[in-house]
Amino acid sequence: MNYSIIVYILGWILKLEGAFMLLPCIVAVIYREKAGFSFLFVAAICLALGFATSIKRPKNPNMFAREGFVTVALSWIVLSAFGALPFVINGDIPNYIDAMFEMVSGFTTTGASILHEVEVLNKCSLFWRSFSHWIGGMGVIVFMLAILPMTNGSTMHLMRAESPGPSVGKLVPKIRDTALILYKIYLVMTVIEFICLVTARMPVFDSMLITFGSAGTGGFGIKNDSIGSYSTLQQSIVTISMILFGVNFNAYYYLLGKHKKDAFKMEEVRWYFIIIAASIIVISINIRNYFDSFFMAFHQAAFQVGSIITTTGYGTTDFDLWPQLSRSILVILMFIGACAGSTGGGLKVSRLLILFKSVKQDMLKFVHPRSVKVMRFDGKAVDKELIRGVSAFFVTYILIFGISAMVISLDGNDLVTNFTAVAATFNNIGPGLAMVGPTANFDVFSYFSKIILIFDMLAGRLELYPILILFVPSIWKRSRNHKE
Repeated sequence: MNYSIIVYILGWILKLEGAFMLLPCIVAVIYREKAGFSFLFVAAICLALGFATSIKRPKNPNMFAREGFVTVALSWIVLSAFGALPFVINGDIPNYIDAMFEMVSGFTTTGASILHEVEVLNKCSLFWRSFSHWIGGMGVIVFMLAILPMTNGSTMHLMRAESPGPSVGKLVPKIRDTALILYKIYLVMTVIEFICLVTARMPVFDSMLITFGSAGTGGFGIKNDSIGSYSTLQQSIVTISMILFGVNFNAYYYLLGKHKKDAFKMEEVRWYFIIIAASIIVISINIRNYFDSFFMAFHQAAFQVGSIITTTGYGTTDFDLWPQLSRSILVILMFIGACAGSTGGGLKVSRLLILFKSVKQDMLKFVHPRSVKVMRFDGKAVDKELIRGVSAFFVTYILIFGISAMVISLDGNDLVTNFTAVAATFNNIGPGLAMVGPTANFDVFSYFSKIILIFDMLAGRLELYPILILFVPSIWKRSRNHKE
C-alpha cells in the first residue's frame, strides 16, 4: 500500500473542502449570521491540515487499484467528517452523529434528513447542506482530477473507484480532460436550471439551493414541505432538470460533438426514458381521483417519478397516501435508479439491462444448448468479465441490503419503514415510506441504526467496493518492495 500518495490526495481533498467552506461564510456575511464563524473556523482547520499533508509531493506517486479504492473511500469519509463540524459548533445540529448523518446524506446526494424543522436553520447552514449535493453529484475526486495536474497513470484508478456504473469509459484519451469535460457539462446545465428558476420568479437564494439539489440529484429541501409550496411552473422546471441530470453525461458529449448518432444508440438512455414515460402514465391514471384535474395528476406523477428514479428525493406531495400500485411503482423505481455516468444513484439502468440480458441468455441455453450467442449492449459485444462483475455486484448488493434491514429492525420499527429506509439510503434517494415517508425524517432511528444507514449511503454512492475494501485486512499491508 502506497500510504504517502493516499495522504497526499487526502490533503488536497481537505484543501478543496476548506475552499468550499468559504462560500457559506460569504452567505453568512450577506445575511449577517454569526454562524458563519463556525464555517470559517473549520475551513481554517481543513486548509491547515491540507497544506501540511500535501506540501511535499510523494517520491513514489504510483497508484494501483487498491490505493485508488482506499483513497476514494477515505476521501468521502474525511469530507463528511469535517463537513459536519460546523453544524455541531454553531448549534444547528448539536449531536455529531446526527450532523455526520446529515453531511454524508448531503455529499452522497441522498437527501435523507434527521431534521424536524429545516426552516429554522441558518442560511449559511442551508447553503452548505445543499451545496454538498452539488459537490458530491459529479464527485469530489472527479473535480480534483479536473483541476489538478496529475499526469501519471493513477488517475484512472481514482475515477473508476468513484464513478457510478458497471464500467468507466474515457471520452478523450486523457482522464483529466474527460473529468474537465464532464464538469463543464455539469456546470453549464446547473447554470441553465438556475436561470430558468429565477426567470420563473423563484427567489434567487431558493433557486440556487434547489438547483444544487436537483443537479446533484440530492434533494435536501430548504422548506419543511420540500418544494411543495412553489408554483407549478417552478416545479415543472425542477422535474425536467432532475430527469436530464439522470441521463448518462456521455450522451450530452456526443450530442455536442461530432458523434451525435452515438447518443441515440445508447440503450440505457432509451430505456431510461421508456421507464419514466410508462411510470408517469400508469401513476397518472391511478391517482386521477386524488386531484382536481388530470393535468395536476400528471404533473404530480411526473414530478415524483422524476424525483425517485433519479434518486433526487424532492417532494411536492405525500405520495405515501397514494394507492398501492403507485407506491409500488415508486419503490421499484428506487431500485432501478438513473443512468450510469449521471449524478443519480440506484442500481443503474445499464446494470439492470446487462443483468436481464444475462438471465435471458442463460434461459435460451436451456432451450438451445449448442447455440452460441454473444450478448450485445449499445451494439457492442459485452465482455464476460463485465457480466460476471455485474452479477457479483447484484449479489453483494442484496446481501448488504438484507443485513442492513435486519440490523436496523432492532429499533422495533415496522417492516415497511425498515425496508424503505434502507432502500432510500442505499440507493441515495432520501424519502421512503411509512415513518420515513416524504413528510417524515430519519430521526426515528437510534444512533447505532443511523451509523448503519451512514454506511449504506457511502456504500451506495461509491458502488459498494471502495467502502467494503476498507474492511479487508490484507489491503492495508505494505508491499515488501515498496518504497515511498
